[in-house]
Amino acid sequence: MTDTIFFILSKFMQFCIEPLNWVIIFVVFSLLFLSLRKPALCKRFLILALIDLLVVGWLPTSQVVLRVMEEAVPKTSIATIPEGELGGIIILGGAIEGGQISVDRAEVSLRSSAERVTKAFELIRKYPDLPFIFSGYSGRINPKGISEADAFKQLLIEQGFDEKAQLLAHYENQSRNTYENVLYMKPMIAEYGLKSDAGAQKPWLLITSASHMYRSVKIFQKQGVEVIAVPVDYQTGHHLQWTSFDLEDGAYNWNRLVHELVGLLAYWITGKI
Repeated sequence: MTDTIFFILSKFMQFCIEPLNWVIIFVVFSLLFLSLRKPALCKRFLILALIDLLVVGWLPTSQVVLRVMEEAVPKTSIATIPEGELGGIIILGGAIEGGQISVDRAEVSLRSSAERVTKAFELIRKYPDLPFIFSGYSGRINPKGISEADAFKQLLIEQGFDEKAQLLAHYENQSRNTYENVLYMKPMIAEYGLKSDAGAQKPWLLITSASHMYRSVKIFQKQGVEVIAVPVDYQTGHHLQWTSFDLEDGAYNWNRLVHELVGLLAYWITGKI
C-alpha cells in the first residue's frame, strides 16, 4: 500500500512541476481574469504562458541539465569484457508500448526509448550463453492489457531468437517503477545469475536510457547488486544547440528531466538510494 501511494504521489508531483503543464494553468488564469474584466492580470498570465513556451522550446534550457544526467555514469567499453566475467543481462522497461493498444492491434510498438530493446537484442546475440531478465509491467497509474515484459517476450519470438535464447530469458512483470524493478528482480538475479568459482555473484550488464542510468545504478547498489552500465538512448551531444527551438523536442527533454529529478528526490527522501 505504501509503495502504491509513493508511486501515485511521484506521478502527481511530476505533473505539477513539468513546465509545459503550467502553460495550461497560465492560460486558464488569463481567461478567468479576462472574464472578470481585469485585463492587466490577464495580460500578465498570457506573458507568463509565452515565457513558459519559450523556455520549453529553446533546447539548451533542458539540454544543459539533461546532459549532466546522461554523463553521470561513465559509459563502459563492454567490448573488452569477456563473457565469462558477466553474470547476465538486465533490460529495464520503458521502451515498449504494451497495454491495451498491443492487445487491440495485435502488434508490439516501440516508444522513443527503443534503443533499450535494440541494444538488448544486440547483447543477447553477442553473449548467447548469458541469462537475461526483462523487467517491467507498466508505468501508468491505471494499466490495462499486457505487461511490457510479456510484450518483450513476443518481440523475441517475432525477431526469430532461437530456443536457447528463449530458455535463457526471464521476465519480471509486476514492477511499476525503477525501485520495484530492482526489488522484484533481486531474487531472480541471485537465482539465475552466473557465479565465479568462489561462488560470488558476477556483475550484470544493465541496459537503460542514459538519463535514467544514475538513478538505476544507485538503487542496484543500495540493494547490493553489482551492475555494469550500458547507457543508451542519449538525447544530448557534447555541444548544446544554442540556436535550436523545438517545442516537441523541448517538451520531451523536460519530461525526461523532471521525471528523473522527481525520482531522485523521492527515492532519496524515502531512503531508496
